[in-house]
Amino acid sequence: MNAVEIEEAISALAAEPFDPDEFPYAFLEAFGNKATTIKRLRSGSSNRSDVDGVLQTSNIHIKTCAPGEVADTLTALRNSPATARAKAKFILATDGVDFQAEDLASDIPPVVCDYNDFPEHFGFFLPLAGISTVRQVRESAFDIKATGRLNRLYIELLRNNPDWGTADRRPELNHFMARLIFSFFAEDTDIFNGEGLFTQTIEQMSESDGSNTGWVISELFRAMNTRPKDRPTGNFRPWANIFPYVNGGLFSGSVEVPRFSRMARTYLLNVGKLDWTKINPDIFGSMIQAVADDDERGALGMHYTSVPNILKVLNPLFLDDLREKLEDAEGNPRKLLNLRNRMARIRVFDPACGSGNFLVIAYKEMRAIEANINQRRNEKERNSDIPLTNFRGIEIRDFPAEIARLALIIAEYQCDVLYRGQKEALAEFLPLDAMNWITCGNALRLDWLSLMDVKGTGVKHHADDLFHTPLDQAQIDFENEGGETYICGNPPYRGSQWQSEEQKSDLGSIFDGRVKNWKSLDYVTGWFMKAADYGRKAGSIAAFVTTNSICQGRQVGAFWPIILATGHEITFAHTSFKWANLATQKAVVTVVIVGISINPGRTRRLFTTTNNGEAVLTYTENINPYLVPASNVIVEPKSKPISRVSLMNFGSMPNDGGNLLVNSEEARRVVAQNPDIRQYIRPIFGTQEFINGIERRCIWVEDPEYHQAREDEWLQSRFQAVSEKRLESSRSTTKKLSEYPHRFGEIRQKGNEVVTIISKTSSETREYIPVNILSKGSIVSEAFALFDAPLWNIALLVSALHLVWIATVCGKLKTDFRYSNTLGWNTFPVPQLTDKNRADLTRCAEDILLTRENHFPATIANLYDPQKMPDDLRAAHDRNDEVLERIYIGRRFRNDTERLEKLFELYTRMTAAKTLTGSKFRIGA
Repeated sequence: MNAVEIEEAISALAAEPFDPDEFPYAFLEAFGNKATTIKRLRSGSSNRSDVDGVLQTSNIHIKTCAPGEVADTLTALRNSPATARAKAKFILATDGVDFQAEDLASDIPPVVCDYNDFPEHFGFFLPLAGISTVRQVRESAFDIKATGRLNRLYIELLRNNPDWGTADRRPELNHFMARLIFSFFAEDTDIFNGEGLFTQTIEQMSESDGSNTGWVISELFRAMNTRPKDRPTGNFRPWANIFPYVNGGLFSGSVEVPRFSRMARTYLLNVGKLDWTKINPDIFGSMIQAVADDDERGALGMHYTSVPNILKVLNPLFLDDLREKLEDAEGNPRKLLNLRNRMARIRVFDPACGSGNFLVIAYKEMRAIEANINQRRNEKERNSDIPLTNFRGIEIRDFPAEIARLALIIAEYQCDVLYRGQKEALAEFLPLDAMNWITCGNALRLDWLSLMDVKGTGVKHHADDLFHTPLDQAQIDFENEGGETYICGNPPYRGSQWQSEEQKSDLGSIFDGRVKNWKSLDYVTGWFMKAADYGRKAGSIAAFVTTNSICQGRQVGAFWPIILATGHEITFAHTSFKWANLATQKAVVTVVIVGISINPGRTRRLFTTTNNGEAVLTYTENINPYLVPASNVIVEPKSKPISRVSLMNFGSMPNDGGNLLVNSEEARRVVAQNPDIRQYIRPIFGTQEFINGIERRCIWVEDPEYHQAREDEWLQSRFQAVSEKRLESSRSTTKKLSEYPHRFGEIRQKGNEVVTIISKTSSETREYIPVNILSKGSIVSEAFALFDAPLWNIALLVSALHLVWIATVCGKLKTDFRYSNTLGWNTFPVPQLTDKNRADLTRCAEDILLTRENHFPATIANLYDPQKMPDDLRAAHDRNDEVLERIYIGRRFRNDTERLEKLFELYTRMTAAKTLTGSKFRIGA
């Protein structure tokens, strides 16, 4: 169930007569528990309550009680031993009149309310459905409730007006919804003359069957688009004529309204009777955009980016600086005035704005700073100098673009009420200005200078219609020219393999001719390149949320040199952290935030997120494209190790059509029939086999053995099948291999070595790269290997230092670490080791291998599951890390950022480097 469905189910439960016996089960069912789960609780098989309640393990302990006993019952639940044993997150008590609940897993204030009001707190319980929540949603359920009600209306209107659902007319329906949202907000905030005026007029003047509802709404919209001086000739009904002139293009153009059924009218009235004063434009806009998107409706109410995450972009981009200047000014009137004048000229631009949440948060935060200035200058009720139209965006879809404008309009009114008072806010709110500052179009195809001209005078034309003009460019000039420009947002990421042909074409229009392998770049890189090109002329600073893949692996070498060549450098960054919407069982994306500027200053800021979610700030002279406080070095693949370590190769490749590979059962059978061929059957290991303990065999015949081996009928049949398969190939080299059907296609070992095998991929949850020693004579395929290598190499391979290097310079395959011998091992910088260093590391490697043996037959997968890793094995790895890290710096590293800083310093010293752009940017030779 999504959040909207849960809210609806909870509201329906509260509307029913209270049944103390059924309430606990109905409550759990409303949060998505399956019928089988409820049945087990009813039967007592999974209910471990010791106070005659309902206890769901790891979730909640519920008890209904006699009137007046709610507080005592909640105390009993809190003190219940069963609550602790079951690790319940919540306790809940109610008598059908009062309702109380606590979150035992956090310090969030308890819920204490009337029973009928508990649906207002449904966000408090969303973790019961596996939905991660944020503070704003816990505190107010209105935005999800409104989204759900509007969605019902939207679907009903589409059902009764299928023509409005076509590609040509869907924008009209979306615009109609935007008009409704404004009207609901306006009637509850006294913008319209009288509380509930819009909804009450429709309820009173339209027929209950919905037959004339559309006409009534159309008349109201017509009135809101007519100036007072033109009203006498408009032939308006008295009930429509009392509505104010809104203008701003919101109600201009066609006033056609879709047909309403009885049910659609009911849904409309239900939406209107919500308390729209509670709307949060930064939350609501993101959620409502799913209503108009058929593909996203399944995640309704879950499209929400938390304010703290947005501020991770906006604060270091420019808000922190404004707040610092405010504190520096203290009560100095001249400094405060200069800061206010500076803020009036600031432009914020989100070229992938969606429903405008970045712009709304930026606007609200700036208004708060301005209000503080006005208070210090004793000018509390002064009108704002911050123009709403300096907050600009581009959005490719029409409905989110409309919602973005509407969200900003609502945010402006709410700020005026908060900082100047209701009376002053109302006096200046209507009519809306007729201007368009959110552009509907493809940001990677549009000329940003035409939307955000450096001097503020590059707009080509003006228009009278905020919502209905062609929106391929902005239609207003900037107020207060000559200010700073900040570009921000969360553009679509889209890895190269997931891009549509149109998206590939978008990137081609930007990168073709600049870099050869642009087709491997993530879609988000297009926004960075456009921002860098714009910044060369405008001097702007840009910061985007992006998947960390553009700062890892081969994309770094393909992408970042052309960004740095524009003169831009990284001015601040957040290293990898989890970025998620309000969603259940929804993939959480690992992202970084990167800010670039052509004038980055001497001190850069690097934020690292700790395990408990706190950001640690490091000041540094430079942040390189890997988001490491080091010089701008690009790590390139190398054919040989730069350090004195053993040579690593990829395993041997059969190229045999599967005919040289044998499952273990067949191998045992043929050897039992002819023991003489045992010498030709070898264990073979790839990544999956050695991690998961899977047995496989292969046929391995040396050239001198071929004549004798093919005398065996079974082996000869295999050789014949290999030869035929290779002859089918269109490649001449493969055809040539048909003459040697006993050999693997690519052979990289003799077959009698001691083999150290290294996984070619590893789960992102694993804390160490999977490495193992294989029995002598084992063959490696689909993995990397060292042959007859000293054991101390293993100590390097399984270290935390090596894992962080691999994660950074090799990148990931989907979410898994991707290993590379040329890019990861051959570039890994190791200080010159003494004999004692090697002996100490050898002992550490032996301890790790012996500790694993103590847990036989546990597999690598079992042993290195972070939730199940044995304590003695973890301790052996910890000792290995301590020994190795002391070799590097004489102590343990504090964190991964410090590890990478040292590794890049060593790498830079150990490699010959040539200058690419200036003295700071180097590419590894």
